[in-house]
Amino acid sequence: MLEWLSYKFWMKPLQRIDWYFDFISPFAYLASESLWRFPEDIELRPRPVLFAAMLNHWQTRGPAEIPPMRRFTFRHVRWLADANNIALKLPPAHPFNPLKLLRLSVALGSTPELVQRLFRFVWAEGRSPEDPQQWQRLVDELGGEDVERRLDADQVKAELRQNTESAIAAGVFGVPGFMLDGEVFWGFDSIDFLLACLDDPEMLNSAGMLAADSMPEGAQREPK
Repeated sequence: MLEWLSYKFWMKPLQRIDWYFDFISPFAYLASESLWRFPEDIELRPRPVLFAAMLNHWQTRGPAEIPPMRRFTFRHVRWLADANNIALKLPPAHPFNPLKLLRLSVALGSTPELVQRLFRFVWAEGRSPEDPQQWQRLVDELGGEDVERRLDADQVKAELRQNTESAIAAGVFGVPGFMLDGEVFWGFDSIDFLLACLDDPEMLNSAGMLAADSMPEGAQREPK
């Protein structure tokens, strides 16, 4: 008994990662298919957010909103999916309105398994929440009319809004975004960086990282 108590006392504290995502993002989908890479002793807390509200707050544009970047983005997503053996079937059109999917995630608890199912609806099956028949099949699969009625609940809307506001307040500026110990890791390709920081918690305190943090701001563009 004493040995068990001693072991419990000295166990490494559980680390938590807040995972901010929007189903509109193909990079967030790629991240959702890579969560198995996180250590088992990590508590992952999915947080659906409205990416459009982030863009508005930070006064920026999504990659799909800039024509040359849009072409590269979907090529890159295609390549990344193939390179990582992740199933990919593009939805009928992009961007689409992700609000119903986000509210559905909130209403049903945003478990990692549910979030992955909703991502796959769009990015592995190539479906759209804006297609009434496809949407109805998804809702029926997850609980039917009772579930759909919950999407308009004030509590669901408030939680999605709070998730988004909390993410912005924490400095999250894009999706997928991961928050570990107050530090933001952005993008599918930041997962390796995040895992490295989990292995070496002092990495961000290294001389090189501190120099990166203190990079002076130079010339600025004049606002139009």
